[in-house]
Amino acid sequence: MAAGGVVWVTFPKQNLIPPPRKRFGRKLRTGVPLISSTAVRAYSEEKVHEVVLKQAALVKQQRPNEGCKDWDLLNEAYERCGEVCAEHAKTFYLGTLLMTSERRRAIWAIYVWCRRTDELVDGPNASHITPRALDTWEKRLDNIFQGRPYDLFDAALSHTVSNYPLGIQARCIAMFDIHKFIEIWNYINKLMNFPFMDMIEGMRLDLLKTRYNNFDELYLYCYYVAGTVGLMSVPVMGIASESKASIETVYGAALALGIANQLTNILRDAGEDGRRGRIYLPQDELASAGISEDEIFRGQVSDEWKNFMKNQIKRARMYFDEAEKGVAELKEASRWPVWASLLLYRQILDVIEENDYNNFTKRAYVGKAKKFASLPLAYGRAIMGTSKFF
Repeated sequence: MAAGGVVWVTFPKQNLIPPPRKRFGRKLRTGVPLISSTAVRAYSEEKVHEVVLKQAALVKQQRPNEGCKDWDLLNEAYERCGEVCAEHAKTFYLGTLLMTSERRRAIWAIYVWCRRTDELVDGPNASHITPRALDTWEKRLDNIFQGRPYDLFDAALSHTVSNYPLGIQARCIAMFDIHKFIEIWNYINKLMNFPFMDMIEGMRLDLLKTRYNNFDELYLYCYYVAGTVGLMSVPVMGIASESKASIETVYGAALALGIANQLTNILRDAGEDGRRGRIYLPQDELASAGISEDEIFRGQVSDEWKNFMKNQIKRARMYFDEAEKGVAELKEASRWPVWASLLLYRQILDVIEENDYNNFTKRAYVGKAKKFASLPLAYGRAIMGTSKFF
């Protein structure tokens, strides 16, 4: 169950990534309260924190521009990616139309790879997918990063990752001589694909795991399948040259949006997932709320379920709040589509509330009128460069 089509942004924490947080007491250091007061070792966030720091470090380095140079082939590859986005992720596609052409094409390529990866375990052939098949897909990813694409979609991604963070990223702080370039090439190439590799790890979890004992486990899963998308997208979105925020802060905001999006997916799809025998809600919090698995499978919208959902929605919104803090640090051309994506996806939570928390038989869907009404609001926030505009 990977993230929907919305990327950051670019997918916590004021810095938006502080040192790894300890889950003792009622609040995290970033001010995000825990629904459960049980002390849980923050292994998941420590693990994700390390990846964020490594990705942020890439912005300070440049890499040789390699990959496919057949421009006719590349144009066709990117157009095919755009067609896939338009067909399968209409809200996401609408957001990409607000981007510059170069960024739009790159984001399409990233989206299509993520979708194909997700469909390995969620698509029509999912019953035939084994861990070995994911190993093969991982090797194919390595070939993409080495400039050896297998098909048109791979070619688009191969070209994209060969150009970022080089092309659009405005804050490449350190410049190296050509010998140093070559020396660090292999190291950077491996580092760049961490979020992509981690998304495949999320698919492995979907093959093996249908329950999550607590939010710590769920957080790691959300990182694998959605937070990674934010980390993939930051170099494409670009950081404003006038930004005084640390690079880690922007990557942290991207991660927060990914977590928020995936938590929203989970709440929206609780009924659908239940019919497939999957529960992506923290087991300890369900038990504390007095909700059994059987009630979820039956789609019982009880008072206990409504109170439980209120708390889950509150947590998702807090991650959206964390994500908002980083949008103003992006390059100006990227802020409008990012704000549009964030606001559109956040409205799904509003619809769940409007449906009286019945996410078993009522689909939380944001209509076209509301989508288009969000665009001026997103534009206003983009030009003001702050989430405090309204």
